[in-house]
Amino acid sequence: MEGTSVPDPRDAWIRVGLLIPSSNTVMEVDFYRGLPSDLTLHTSRMYMESTTPEGEAIMLDRHTLPAARDVGTAKPDVVVFGCTSAGALRGNDYEGDLCRRIEEESGAPVISVISSVRRAIRERSVARIGVLTPYVDSLNAKIKTSLEADGVEVVAMRGLGITENFAIAEMEPGHIAAVAAETFEDVDLDLVFVSCTNLRAMDAIALIEQRLEIPVLTSNQTALEATLTAIGRGSGAGLAAPSTLTRSATAPGA
Repeated sequence: MEGTSVPDPRDAWIRVGLLIPSSNTVMEVDFYRGLPSDLTLHTSRMYMESTTPEGEAIMLDRHTLPAARDVGTAKPDVVVFGCTSAGALRGNDYEGDLCRRIEEESGAPVISVISSVRRAIRERSVARIGVLTPYVDSLNAKIKTSLEADGVEVVAMRGLGITENFAIAEMEPGHIAAVAAETFEDVDLDLVFVSCTNLRAMDAIALIEQRLEIPVLTSNQTALEATLTAIGRGSGAGLAAPSTLTRSATAPGA
């Protein structure tokens, strides 16, 4: 009708900025699937090929803040720092400071994956966890230290020793589930955490839970939960592959 303007649907968009290692091919896909239709995803890549302390240190020192500045030009409402092990690499205090610097560069509040994982574990009130990663031992030690700073016990941990980040994404969900079952089936655990934003772990959640009959958290799952909570959509709303088991959230140690 003449004189009537049609609202632009983009006026309601909420923009999510995502910082990921340049060789990461999984986290964007999980976010595409998990974000509601009125949230848009805007990615900035931080150069990294080697999933080692040395490779991640170069990413942190040379590429993270420039990437944050770049994604800031898209005026995001929230920014996700999308590397679990790099967030834990230099300790939880450093990670907190890093998030503050990313916020200054991007102009948006920041969500860190490792902090999201720690928060999700605390909210579930569990005491004994198992951790599966694709990492080398030197990175596994950093993840373990970060998690145990909150008082949980990492009872069992397995890393697959993969140093080429692109290769991590090629592991099939069925294989991830099989490795988790083999590693933890005879261990007394409250919860399993599968680490790495470049691992197809979200697609393996249901498979692992069926085998182990305990809840499973993954890096991308918890980052999505934190993102949705940050923009007021509630914890876990709209996730593509949420956990099917929730008993430990209400019954600690069950």
